[in-house]
Amino acid sequence: MRAMQPTTEHALTPAAHMAIPGHIDPVPVPREVTPREDGRIDLTGLPRKLIAEIFAEAGLDAKAAKLRAKQVYHWLYHRGVTDFEAMTDIAKTMRPWLAERFVIGRPEIVEAQVSADGTRKWLLRTADNHDFEMVFIPDADRGTLCVSSQVGCTLNCRFCHTGTMRLVRNLTPGEIVGQVMLARDSLGEWPKANDTRSGTMAGLDFDDEDEEAASAYTADGRLLTNIVMMGMGEPLYNFDNVRDALKLVMDGDGLALSKRRITLSTSGVVPMMARAGAEIGVNLAVSLHAVTKEVRDEIVPINRKYGIEELLQACSDYPGASNARRITFEYVMLKDKNDSDADARELVRLIKQYNLPAKVNLIPFNPWEGAAYECSTPERIKRFAEIVFAAGISAPVRTPRGRDIDAACGQLKTAAEKKSRAELDRLAEEKLAALG
Repeated sequence: MRAMQPTTEHALTPAAHMAIPGHIDPVPVPREVTPREDGRIDLTGLPRKLIAEIFAEAGLDAKAAKLRAKQVYHWLYHRGVTDFEAMTDIAKTMRPWLAERFVIGRPEIVEAQVSADGTRKWLLRTADNHDFEMVFIPDADRGTLCVSSQVGCTLNCRFCHTGTMRLVRNLTPGEIVGQVMLARDSLGEWPKANDTRSGTMAGLDFDDEDEEAASAYTADGRLLTNIVMMGMGEPLYNFDNVRDALKLVMDGDGLALSKRRITLSTSGVVPMMARAGAEIGVNLAVSLHAVTKEVRDEIVPINRKYGIEELLQACSDYPGASNARRITFEYVMLKDKNDSDADARELVRLIKQYNLPAKVNLIPFNPWEGAAYECSTPERIKRFAEIVFAAGISAPVRTPRGRDIDAACGQLKTAAEKKSRAELDRLAEEKLAALG
């Protein structure tokens, strides 16, 4: 993806970064996005208002800038068009003017893999040559895209392969929303040019406040129905960029995906949780993974700064949480570490103590070379689930997906072999052809 060339007045402002707990890499100093060599500005990731301001800076009068921004925004986010010549409601004389000054980018695909179970993983590259990954998981009634928020991670969760990476930098709004757009490209899921019918995305139930978003989206069924911010990185340590990207995803005039179908996962950045609920408003998932201070301090080091009690209180206070929109607790099953009957009962006690509308996703540990843990036995996982379920709390066991391509939960890590550019291009073409 080619990044936006910032101007003094309108450069996107990076999030203010808080101190990070534990023995981990510091968050790098926020820096401006790398400008394109050709001087053009990448519009991907920009809201309509900022596009209008940039058009005005480029020479259009205020009225024309506002009109062109509305048109381009629609083609960019609603139709998925990357070529200004395809924007048929814009005058032919205006299209070259746009193409000379602006571009609509996508992340560069380095490699694309398909698992035996249908899971798809893309290794992507930023304009400044940093690699990150996204994963698409198809199911019978939904298709979930796992989106990354950072290149690398600071949290060092000991069971997580991604946590063994150093944090390189935050992804920009364009690089975050660009993952969703690239997935729609690959799945062929943009509205057709001659499709002017109103409709809703397949399988989605919109409430009243989402009615406008539903009616604005022209679709006849989608494979990609859900987004989870569970890829590489901690979303709440890149709050501003994640928020701005998800606003484009949820905008009824943009990608138009209901907030009910978006889940943001955090390892427990307590000070940012209430703000996430208020400013983004999507579903919340919490990487809990342990119920005692000793064990969680070991496997999720952020617990040393924000303990279990503080975390659960923040969950209790999360705006919008209800029985209809339960908080999901992710719990990876580690043999003889966090999987005893006593652990299950303590989990139930904590959820009830804080009166949390919750469900628990039990995740069989996905092994990777050098990991310090083993997966709990199927019998132990079943027993753990039974105890939680008997207390009236949903506790499904997640079926591992994409293990054969290292796309399963906790396995994401960009460690591609160094290949020649020609070989990478050839492999990418072969993989995309295989995706159909």
